[in-house]
Amino acid sequence: MKKYVIGTALLVAFAAPALATSSTTTTTTTGGSTTSTTEQFYVVRDPSTKKCTVTTTKPTSGTTVVVGDTVYKTRTEAESAVTKVCTQ
Repeated sequence: MKKYVIGTALLVAFAAPALATSSTTTTTTTGGSTTSTTEQFYVVRDPSTKKCTVTTTKPTSGTTVVVGDTVYKTRTEAESAVTKVCTQ
């Protein structure tokens, strides 16, 4: 019985932090150097021109608004979503 309790406690201890992260970290190793970046991409629309663009910062002003509530992990994924979520 102790084995199951300890096993469950270890499982929760290691799984909880992994499930709690909401951003993606990309680590690239090239030529012995390692760089780590966390990028999030948003599809935003300018209300005056009704044109959608992809940005890495979430807009806080009233000049542009985020389309939908999805945060994309790659620029390619966000750019392909522009045609789907930005209908006029």
